[in-house]
Amino acid sequence: MSLHLDLAALIEEHFGEHLETPVDVKYDALIAHFANGVTLEARIAAPDAYTIAWAWGEAEFRIDTAPLHPELATRPNHLHTADGKLLADPLTRTDASAWDNLQRVITTILDNPLLEKPAIGA
Repeated sequence: MSLHLDLAALIEEHFGEHLETPVDVKYDALIAHFANGVTLEARIAAPDAYTIAWAWGEAEFRIDTAPLHPELATRPNHLHTADGKLLADPLTRTDASAWDNLQRVITTILDNPLLEKPAIGA
């Protein structure tokens, strides 16, 4: 739980002006509600074991590291899109820190919650 507490503090420090409410820390997750209507839920067990999900309206997306889908270039991390597609993960890396991955996702979804624009650095 300490990791989630640390990540919640970093979100509030770096993205506080975009938050509707303080980050809610649960036993195994953190939940952030942003002013643009996005709700993010992150469950991070380790740098290479995580689920980061977000919803904007009816659209729901999720990046996770379940060791499936060998056909994807970013295996094990992959993206579940709102329309049910399974794609290579354009935002996170299993060799990055939890904060780097979370920060990259938040930066992207604040401006581009439906991932309609190219990913940062793409």
